[in-house]
Amino acid sequence: MSQTVFAPWNDPDEKPLIRFQNVTKKFGEFVAIDDLSLDIYAQEFFALLGPSGCGKTTMMRMLAGFESPTSGRIELAGQDIAPVPPNKRAVNMMFQSYALFPHLSVWDNIAFGLRRDKMSKDAIEARVAEMLKLTRLEKFARRKPHQISGGQRQRVALARSLAKAPKLLLLDEPLGALDKKLRQDTQFELMDIQESTGTTFVIVTHDQEEAMTVASRVAVMDEGRVIQVATPAEIYEAPNSVYVADFIGDVNIIEARTKAVGEDKYHLDWAEGQAPLTAASAKSFSADQKAHLAIRPEKIRISTERPEDAPNALQGKVLDIAYLGNLSTYHVELPGGQVIKAQTANTRRIARRDITWEDPVWISWSATAGVLLAE
Repeated sequence: MSQTVFAPWNDPDEKPLIRFQNVTKKFGEFVAIDDLSLDIYAQEFFALLGPSGCGKTTMMRMLAGFESPTSGRIELAGQDIAPVPPNKRAVNMMFQSYALFPHLSVWDNIAFGLRRDKMSKDAIEARVAEMLKLTRLEKFARRKPHQISGGQRQRVALARSLAKAPKLLLLDEPLGALDKKLRQDTQFELMDIQESTGTTFVIVTHDQEEAMTVASRVAVMDEGRVIQVATPAEIYEAPNSVYVADFIGDVNIIEARTKAVGEDKYHLDWAEGQAPLTAASAKSFSADQKAHLAIRPEKIRISTERPEDAPNALQGKVLDIAYLGNLSTYHVELPGGQVIKAQTANTRRIARRDITWEDPVWISWSATAGVLLAE
């Protein structure tokens, strides 16, 4: 593999494959999509992530041609797609229900769209064979959908969607019907298939872990708007708002008032009678501005002794311990009643744990461990 990083969104000369320009979609009085602009590039695995009702499926249906925007413009490869009917778009959609034909074999399900396009018999044979190989279904070609497992049906739906070589494949909650272990295996399969075909994938999901695993970039949505678009790592490490920080993974949010103490450094007044916390932030905050410090549990240390020279050290007591095999999460109650989660990796199997329920403990973190957010 070449060492070039795939990041077309950072290249000003790259033209996006999909462009939403000030798109609004209303159903009666209800605004499903609110003046949304977004660029998605060729060969991206792009995730639309958000809670139910945030507008992600509406965006996908507009790309597929099942809905049209109330206002604004959607372009695919530089062309306005509004006048193009769904069956003429270089776009395919894979539904959560897979929608396979129960009376047709796996082979015939995959060949269905190619036959409708009047492709020659030899070309169909070659293309179906290629798709069966890609999705590792060669052994199941003659079976009917009810004779194979849920994960295999999911791959048949994928093979059928990719058979016509669309520029863009839309996946609506594609792994929703699979159990956790199979979902995880299938996520990696999807990534491999996406990479080997070079097709642009746009996936709709409310499963943050899934979006963070598969996507090159994630758009976190809320109420018809995109709140942040960034790589999974950026969204996790540098969320732009409390909403995004809170939506992705576990996080502690501490409300405070800011006071600058030197360059890019702030003291945070966060609780009556408690010493201020220290946080670093390249974003500037005015004196006494309300802010939120977002810190991931794995960035917080927990100990029985007061840590030396930690810029932020607080005493509390252990309320709860969640043991997750490789990790333990401690819920620590502070004197003011706020509960902070601290996480430690369980590197070895231990019969006795040092820290247990009701224990007095210290939690500490560095000035750069958290992200200071204005909203």
